[in-house]
Parts: sequence; C-alpha cells; structure tokens
Amino acid sequence: MNPFLWFLFAIVIPVIILIALAVIVLGVAGFNVIDWAKEKGNDIPVVSEMVTTDEESSVEQEEQQVQDAMDDKNQEIEVLNQTIRDLEANVDQLEQENVKLENKQETSTEEAAEEDTAEQGIEIVVGPYEEMKSDRAAQIIQNLDSDMAVRILKEISTEARGEILEAMEPESAAEFTQLLISDGE
Repeated sequence: MNPFLWFLFAIVIPVIILIALAVIVLGVAGFNVIDWAKEKGNDIPVVSEMVTTDEESSVEQEEQQVQDAMDDKNQEIEVLNQTIRDLEANVDQLEQENVKLENKQETSTEEAAEEDTAEQGIEIVVGPYEEMKSDRAAQIIQNLDSDMAVRILKEISTEARGEILEAMEPESAAEFTQLLISDGE
C-alpha cells in the first residue's frame, strides 16, 4: 500500500472527524468553539494574519462608515461653498446696481435743484420786467436766449406780456408767440 494513502486514511481523516465531533459536541454544550479558535489563532504569528476577529471586522466597518460620512460631508461642504460663491456674486451685482441707482438719483436730484434754482431766478427777474417800460423790456428780451425769453414771458402777467410783445419788432414778436404756444403744449 502506498504510504501517502495509508497516512491519509489512518491519521488525517480520523483527526478531521474527531475535530468535527468535538466542535459539534462543544457547540451543543454551549461553548463557542469558533470564537475560541479565532482568539487562540490571533496568538499564533502566521495564523493571526489569516484570521480576522469580530473586533477587527467591526473596526474596519466603522472605518469605512467614517470614511463614507467624511466623503458625504466633503461633498456637502463643496455644494455649500459653491452656493456661497453664487450668493457673493449676486451681492456684488446688486451692489453695482445700487451704486448705479444712487448715481442716477443724485443726478436727478441735482437736475431738479438746478431747475428749482432757475425757476427761482426767473421769479426774481419777472417782477422788474412787469414794472419796466414795455419798450425797454422788449429790447432786453429780444437780446436774451429764446428759451430764457420764453420762460420769462410765461411768468409775466398777460397784460404786461401783451405790452412787451407789442413793443417788439413784428418778426421777434411772432417768433416768441410761436415759442410760447409750442412750449405751452
């Protein structure tokens, strides 16, 4: 008989059967053979690298969970950073629009102030024109800028305006009359 087969049937197979029976009997008796074998296997240098205990597997699972949680948080942080960048760009745009509106408002306020000043200036000038002789007032108004002359003529009373236009040269009176009518529309 072959010595290898003799060794297999006489020693190896009976030992495997005895180990299986021992594990079954001890398992029925309440002894956890698998955990005991893992614990003892960790003490053996070469076997400890091949055997993973529940603690090691739970640590690996916890590490994986922590890594997954960190990845999720990093993605969330990136999304929030992008949102912040978008909002900052929106704020910059709104600030630029605000500056434009403020400049526009300042310009319109300055124009309104200039118009008020011009209106006050005309009101100051109107009184003397009404009291002045119509010949003299007509000569002065004819030498003024046509816009200014029309503004003054609009503010003067109707009677004084008629006398001043009567004292003007006919061409100038016709021109100022047309400007008064077109400005009144």
